[in-house]
Amino acid sequence: MFNDLRRIAGLAWPVLIGQLAIIAFGVIDTAMVGRYSALDLAALGLGSSIYISVYIGLTGILTALQPVAAQLYGARRDLEIGEEVRQALWLGLALVVIGFAILYFPGPLLDLAHPSAALHERTASYLRLLSFGLPASLAFRVYSSLANAVGRPRLVMILQVGALALKVPLNQWLIFGGLGVPALGGPGCALASTALNWALAAFAVLALTRVDVFAPFEIFKRFCWPQWKRQAELLKLGIPMGLSYLIEVTSYTFMALFIARFGTTTLAGHQIAGNLGAVLYMTPLSIGIATSTLVAQALGAQRAAQARRLARHGIATAVVIACGYSAIVFALRPLIIGGYTPDPAVSLAAMPLVAIVALYHVFDALQVTTAFALRAYKVVVVPTVIYAVALWGVGLGGGYLLGFDVIGATPSWMTGARGFWIANTASLVIAGAGLAVYLARISARRERAAD
Repeated sequence: MFNDLRRIAGLAWPVLIGQLAIIAFGVIDTAMVGRYSALDLAALGLGSSIYISVYIGLTGILTALQPVAAQLYGARRDLEIGEEVRQALWLGLALVVIGFAILYFPGPLLDLAHPSAALHERTASYLRLLSFGLPASLAFRVYSSLANAVGRPRLVMILQVGALALKVPLNQWLIFGGLGVPALGGPGCALASTALNWALAAFAVLALTRVDVFAPFEIFKRFCWPQWKRQAELLKLGIPMGLSYLIEVTSYTFMALFIARFGTTTLAGHQIAGNLGAVLYMTPLSIGIATSTLVAQALGAQRAAQARRLARHGIATAVVIACGYSAIVFALRPLIIGGYTPDPAVSLAAMPLVAIVALYHVFDALQVTTAFALRAYKVVVVPTVIYAVALWGVGLGGGYLLGFDVIGATPSWMTGARGFWIANTASLVIAGAGLAVYLARISARRERAAD
């Protein structure tokens, strides 16, 4: 067991630092824009919800490269890895067209929130600036999926931490103005993120051509057009994976769109709770990615029993750590909220939501690590169905019923933004339990087949 934990930790900590560096982009944006104006903070909350939905859905499809490459790496089929990377890059090019159109013309999505004219204009400006960084973001996701698949997450972490070091000064300059640049507010942090995404993509390409670990794959030593058989195989995994990511994120996105109807203050409080939840999520996500890599490599090497054991230990580790995080957040929530905003009204709106996040996180850890273990087995369809029923049906549907008191009998403490967060927590309980049961069946079946 301790050897498994050591291996998982060895891959998880660089992923965690890298993911925290990226999520720190959002924390920094929220903290800095919150001190610029409440309108810009609300626009950031609404705009980032839409952007994350698009980004996660599209990059989720490209993440199919990770279990494919990891199994090939475990089987020592290096040249096939290079071919899969080239095909993933072609796939990413096609996905850019879809994502750019949604982000540059966000009107239909924004209309769901019924924002004021000022909030609509500010959010649209934010999203249009981010749309120009989407191609770079997708290219970097191909690189990070490959690096994680071959057990080299530090190569991703280094670039992400470097980008973080530049984020604060760029934000300060573009949000508040200076050196001849006018104050841009919320859209300024979007412009900073776009510039950094292109820098990350450029360094990723350089790493693929210069770092020795990638040399056996011969990624850029030959040119190829899209191969429809390989594209179909990537999409067979990628579409359900992207859809599961999309379901997970849009359950939160539509929460923000609906919560926007309760006013700017409530939406700002929701943004704080959501941002904190995203920060906490990075630890189980990192453990899930590390566990998935090791499980997929073990499966590629025909070691099914080891794969099952690694999955079990990775999930247990994530849940235990999540329990510790939750206790800390619940105890320190006034201090945590105070670090986000000096506005007493926003703090009051955020307080009950952060308390719910403390419980929510435990089940979030269970579902994300279990889902990643299943992806290592290339099992993606049934988990997507579980996500749809739990997160859209129970989480979003139940949240709408509670939040807006549709039936007219909801207790007051379960209405408004709290109703959405309570229902979303219940949805994660269902998703986590369903995925865990399904993983137990799949891993046991694979182990019996290997025997």
